Amino acid sequence: MPRLALAAITKRFDDFQAVDGVSLTIPDGAFLALLGPSGSGKTTLLRLIAGLEEPDGGEIRFDDQIVAGDGVFLPPERRGIGMVFQSYALWPTMTVRGNIEFGLKVGGLKPRERSARIEEVLKVVGLAGLGDRRPHELSGGQRQRVALARSLATRPNMILLDEPLANLDAHLREAMLAEFRRIHSLTGSTFVFVTHDQDEAMAVSDRIALMRMGHLEQVGTPDEVYERPRTRYAAEFLGAANLIQGKRLPMGFEAPFGKLALGQTPPWDE
Repeated sequence: MPRLALAAITKRFDDFQAVDGVSLTIPDGAFLALLGPSGSGKTTLLRLIAGLEEPDGGEIRFDDQIVAGDGVFLPPERRGIGMVFQSYALWPTMTVRGNIEFGLKVGGLKPRERSARIEEVLKVVGLAGLGDRRPHELSGGQRQRVALARSLATRPNMILLDEPLANLDAHLREAMLAEFRRIHSLTGSTFVFVTHDQDEAMAVSDRIALMRMGHLEQVGTPDEVYERPRTRYAAEFLGAANLIQGKRLPMGFEAPFGKLALGQTPPWDE
């Protein structure tokens, strides 16, 4: 059974069609990258999954439960998800421990349970011993880990990450990608990761959903979308070096430098 299933999801803002008939299933335990340029609809789709926006049409299911559609709309706090925002969204007046504890208090955990859970997730994200620091005393990478720890503390079924590496330098981005992979493997949670960066998507995910102008262009493993793009847009977005100008033939391809026999020709005619 998929952890998440989207069926014909649409969302419009005034005259702009942000999401246009998206259908997608995400298996339990997957690490999915929603990849696309600015304006492709990837962040809007993530917000629809989170319950921060309500779809105009279609249906969203978590496991076998409808959370949006058919007259149903569950708010974010009832969806059993954790979310990491690009801005981290940490309370500056609270300690690391206080930021992580907030969701546990709302969830009604007793103080002893909260304390144990906090220490557990601090170890998971590599911040053991830093619970009494405040956000301004941490590096950007450490603040990102606090945001992730806060999401993990409530033990959600799914973690949503909205361009979480956009504010980090190249060195920290590489380190955090490795951390995301490690934490995903350790927890077994389903991760949905929004990015416009092809390298990030290829490095961290086991499935990529490439978006363009509000619809899904292609979904598959990183190898599938790179080696067998279904459209010219997919091929160009994932690497222009893959393209050779020429003419498609019944049994191959004619390029300026000669004819090639191909075992598989591109599925598009451009």
